[in-house]
Amino acid sequence: MYQLDIILKKGNNLAIRDRTGTSDPYVKFKIAGKEVFRSKTIHKNLNPVWEERVSLLVETLRDPLYVKVFDYDFGLQDDFMGSAYLYLESLEHQRTLDVTLDLKDPQYPEHNLGSLELAVTLSPKEGDLRDATMLLRRNWKRSSKYQSMRLSDVHRKAQLWRGIVSISLIEGRSFQPMDANGLSDPYVKFRLGHQKYKSKTIPKTLNPQWREQFDFHLYEEQGGYVDITVWDKDAGKKDDFMGRCTIDLSLLSKEHTHKLDMPLEEGEGVLVLLVTLTASAAVSISDLSVNMLDDPHERHQIMQRYSLWRSLHNLKDVGVVQVKVIKAEGLMAADVTGKSDPFCVVELSNDRLQTHTVYKNLNPEWNKVFTFNVKDIHSVLEVTVYDEDRDRSADFLGKVAIPLLNIQNGERKAYALKSKELTGPTKGVIFLEIDVIFNAVKAGLRTLIPIEQKYIEEEPKVSKQLLLQNFNRVRRCIMFLINTGCYINSCFEWDSPQRSICAFVLFVIVVWNFELYMIPLALLLPLAWNYILIASGKDTRQDVVTMEDLLEDEDEDFDKDDKDSERKGFMNKLYAIQDVCISVQNALDEVASYGERIKNSFNWTVPFLSWLAIVALGMATIIIYFIPLRYIVLAWGVNKFTKKLRDPYTIDNNELLDFLSRVPSDVQVVQYRELKLDPNPSPNKRKKNNPG
Repeated sequence: MYQLDIILKKGNNLAIRDRTGTSDPYVKFKIAGKEVFRSKTIHKNLNPVWEERVSLLVETLRDPLYVKVFDYDFGLQDDFMGSAYLYLESLEHQRTLDVTLDLKDPQYPEHNLGSLELAVTLSPKEGDLRDATMLLRRNWKRSSKYQSMRLSDVHRKAQLWRGIVSISLIEGRSFQPMDANGLSDPYVKFRLGHQKYKSKTIPKTLNPQWREQFDFHLYEEQGGYVDITVWDKDAGKKDDFMGRCTIDLSLLSKEHTHKLDMPLEEGEGVLVLLVTLTASAAVSISDLSVNMLDDPHERHQIMQRYSLWRSLHNLKDVGVVQVKVIKAEGLMAADVTGKSDPFCVVELSNDRLQTHTVYKNLNPEWNKVFTFNVKDIHSVLEVTVYDEDRDRSADFLGKVAIPLLNIQNGERKAYALKSKELTGPTKGVIFLEIDVIFNAVKAGLRTLIPIEQKYIEEEPKVSKQLLLQNFNRVRRCIMFLINTGCYINSCFEWDSPQRSICAFVLFVIVVWNFELYMIPLALLLPLAWNYILIASGKDTRQDVVTMEDLLEDEDEDFDKDDKDSERKGFMNKLYAIQDVCISVQNALDEVASYGERIKNSFNWTVPFLSWLAIVALGMATIIIYFIPLRYIVLAWGVNKFTKKLRDPYTIDNNELLDFLSRVPSDVQVVQYRELKLDPNPSPNKRKKNNPG
């Protein structure tokens, strides 16, 4: 076995295939007639920059790597732009080689079709096959119990990280102007192995200030390389490449923060970063018979570690969660044989572990125990079941999302699997037993700092249905404000004399006796009122039912599988205005989400957060009552003005927005809600839920 690591860098002087004098190129890699990689499409560019990486396992060097370039055409067959062969037998082992492939058309060999630039590393694979988990799934078909156990050992070694790399992106200096106005709109991409992050875009500046933090898992004991690229955001066309740099983690000492000024290669300017390497968090995979929380002595030690007496010790270590993945029943048949080869992936924020595969079985038993550190008690545990496929990406079978605060410790429970968007049911149930132990004080304090950013996911796509859904959500929030205003106005209009008299008396009393401390005190009233209603059996969260109805008939798949990526739709014609549409769509989602989160903060959707709000509002009432306002404003101003002087690299945040980011929107409430198990689904319903 050999590992072939390829960096697809860029293309030079590629062939023109469109009437506009350009092309929309993408690249395919094939080995032994099988497609093993497809790049993203670079629109309207004859000198595209991809900077994409892929790692392949090859069994023999006799089969060359066949590289083909195509021009993407909407609604038509993609045009051939040239091909080339990379002969693996000619490569030197364990050495990175820069390779230039001249593209040719076999029918017209005299035509010059440009070239591709690659960086290729060929390494013999010996010992444990770290970082090759998914490739092993595609190339090794395990059937016997003994072989499955060996594969499970490989998974365990491949998945467990040995440390955390924390990178704070501080600022950029003296960047190269890329736009006609003499400025740029820079953003930064980070990559460590398969882990990727993307910073926010800072518009119209050559000296951007980011103040963002990203955490990577470190799998290699000897370190690794963090690849960093800087790009200029351009609406409606390909973003401009501004430069790159690389961090060699093996040169940095652990448990120490390093300030790095990284000059950009192939560009101008400097990136300022803070990099910290810390020891590994307590993640583990074990069999059902061996787990720490079942041992009374270990459980007692963990309870002591997260007791209230240790609330100020290591604030980032909020708690621990243990997930027992027992089995699944009644899964969807994804193979032509009427069976599936299911495996299960467990995710908590950016932590991701998975089970071994149980072959040819619709009722698999995994009996595995996964342990994660909890950095944010408001994280959502996602458990997804996939079907392993030998020659292509895994098929989705079902998914559940469980907020950590909704977990009942030690309860073995059957969860009905949902669709990929978590809006409706799919076939099958999964049996889980989950325990969460956490420190409430640490959890409350961590609520007031920025939420951990997820790895870069698939680029958002324009969706007419999602746009309409977000518009309706914003309209519901606006209609609530309008109805409230109409109600207040009706008091002025004396539509109901009794109500108007009460409102007038209340207005006079409040205005005559108003003190500033009454503002947080008034915000406590709806919290108390809704708590009383819930305690008396009246649920105030009826808006979620409306949202459930809104999502119920949603048939569009927002996250298309890679194998469907060549399907073309009408939305591809909107490429020129796609960024604008996506911005409007996301803005509507942001506005609607914050309106719903404010409402859900008061109606006890997440009791932990509601109690936290009560504590905060109560403390604010007492502080404002006893301390004159001028002193509070003075302290706030001094803190704001001196924050940069006290810590030049501090990451700005807004505690109120950080709190609201932990409150689920109505869409998330529906996604996290458990489905009721239907022991005897009707044939019609089963047919509807089974997309196969």
